[in-house]
Amino acid sequence: MSKEQKITNNIKVPNKDLETLKIHFPHCFDKDGNFQLEKFKNNLTEKEVSFSTESYGLDWLGKSYARLLASDPATTLLKADETHNSKPENANSENLLIKGDNLEVLKHLANAYYEQVKMIYIDPPYNTGNDGFVYNDDRKYTVKELQNLIGVDAEKAKRILDFTQSESNSHSAWLTFMYPRLYIAKQLLKDDGVIFVSIDDNEVAQLRLLMDEIFGEENFVAIYKWNKTSTPPSLSKKVRQKYEYVLCFEKKVNNKIFNGGITDGGDMPLLNDGNNIGVLKFPKEKVYFKIEGYYKKGIYDRVELIDDLQIKNGKANVDFRLKGPFKWTQNNLNEEIEDGTVFHIKSDKFAIRYEKDGERVKVPADIISKTECNVGTNEDANKELNDLFKTEGLFSYPKTTSLIKYLCKFCTENNDLILDFFAGSGTTGDAVMQLNADPSAGSGYGNRKFILVQLPEPIDPKKNKTAYDFVKNELKAEPTIFEITKERLLRAAKKINAGLDEKIEKLKKELPTEENKAEIEKLERLKNQNTFKIFETTPIWEDYNFEAEQFDSSQTLFDAGKLTEDDIKALLTTWKTYDGIALTQELEIVDLSGYTAYYGNGRLYLMHKGFTTDSLKALLEKIDSDKHFEPKSIIAFGYHFESKSLREISENVKTYNNKKKSDIDFITRY
Repeated sequence: MSKEQKITNNIKVPNKDLETLKIHFPHCFDKDGNFQLEKFKNNLTEKEVSFSTESYGLDWLGKSYARLLASDPATTLLKADETHNSKPENANSENLLIKGDNLEVLKHLANAYYEQVKMIYIDPPYNTGNDGFVYNDDRKYTVKELQNLIGVDAEKAKRILDFTQSESNSHSAWLTFMYPRLYIAKQLLKDDGVIFVSIDDNEVAQLRLLMDEIFGEENFVAIYKWNKTSTPPSLSKKVRQKYEYVLCFEKKVNNKIFNGGITDGGDMPLLNDGNNIGVLKFPKEKVYFKIEGYYKKGIYDRVELIDDLQIKNGKANVDFRLKGPFKWTQNNLNEEIEDGTVFHIKSDKFAIRYEKDGERVKVPADIISKTECNVGTNEDANKELNDLFKTEGLFSYPKTTSLIKYLCKFCTENNDLILDFFAGSGTTGDAVMQLNADPSAGSGYGNRKFILVQLPEPIDPKKNKTAYDFVKNELKAEPTIFEITKERLLRAAKKINAGLDEKIEKLKKELPTEENKAEIEKLERLKNQNTFKIFETTPIWEDYNFEAEQFDSSQTLFDAGKLTEDDIKALLTTWKTYDGIALTQELEIVDLSGYTAYYGNGRLYLMHKGFTTDSLKALLEKIDSDKHFEPKSIIAFGYHFESKSLREISENVKTYNNKKKSDIDFITRY
């Protein structure tokens, strides 16, 4: 099949809900693909669904505009930092640092990383009034255009444009800023994925309602209170603020997500009498003890002991019953034990801990502090950063890596992907690398990956001369926050790798056993994980306004001759990501009789000029002879091919009876 696509100016977040409606209600769409709500309503009775306009929810000036921002096309391309990425240590990295507006970046990631992310952590602007947040929007709409796009009256359209173009920091501006980013972030989460959002009192109420709407109230997990400081300032005469909040939502309710971090569980006074795995005898009188475990939707507390706890041959023969309407029955216990849960009794307080896969865990409390969770404060975070950079005052209010590591332990496993699109000082990337290198955090060493996104926000020398001078003079770079993020990751990796090198050297001095050899190989692999690739967004060419259906070879709507090799590479990177190929995956270079093509995930890209009849012949022969080469689609950059050449490729691909009997689409893309 042959077709034309105008993709470059039309990269949008996929709307899976709309696709589902098209499958089940195709008659509710017109010939242009527009959903007709009235037709849809007529297919449903009132008993099936209520279309009442009255409902509980969050509304604000700019909500319809925020929805537009979530769904309108990206205005940028993705470009690789080839100097950084081509270094041997970075060539095969699976970690990403992306420079650019995070809304644009999220749109680019929406296809390749759809439902691929296990955990998102973000620390967005808090909108305190002095944290620098103002709403900046470079989209230029007239009142009339905005009216037509979002269906509001002229007066409301004007009010929306006023705050989007006047650097507002109102609640409405903040919600308009956050909505599209959270909406797209949800699409990236796996079904068992989790998002954590740091916030303070200024917007916590609005954020909770916003996330209820986007993620669903039923997927709310908790508002954790992080003990952010050991010396809370007296900024208010009414209260000294000791805590910040971390809102947590699941993508879908999943009771097995939260393992609660790892705890030592204390002593385990289980007795072995030769017949039982473990027996603990209690006094005959009624006693109570606490089960600090997580089962279904309850945290079970004050459980009545009916009999002695016995675990015999993998089975428990005791009935635990909650005081009240809930029960933890014998069957519940048996199921847990069959699933690998092992119960331990801590005799002094009769507290049960349980373990799975060899890890002792407990349900986390909603307070995150140093005493309860070994999670540090802002002061600890500042010390971490100061020690790493050997400079004080580079970054205001960084988060501590211990907080991110603690949250990661809730819900991630060794190979999961973690996203932070407000990367700031790079704490999340540092924390992920530390966690991977810690054999006590999960089952052995880890291979978690990260994607960090940071805007190249200029550093104001009047507000932070230390950071400005450091980036300009020491790093020899343009003074932006992105450069600090990047340097943090480089220094953190170097520090972690130095610790791994010490372990390797120690093992080499010991007797050369097979175990030592395997451990050294594992540590060397870990060092190779502490790298990252860099990409950035760059504007689509200003006059790239081609309409495929209007094009013929005599038209000169866009001068492709001015495109550089870097421009073509950016186009290829953008297209392959749109086609679902991960940014970290390199395309295979294919030589077609002197013409260079690019291949990956069943797609062959023809980006350059100079494709000849010999190139076509080489392509058809390769399809026949190379068992590893089986393109499902061939994508040609239309500007670099004459119409005759495009027809020739299309007809030959369509009519050629290849030995693999493959159906190959030929796509001309602009």
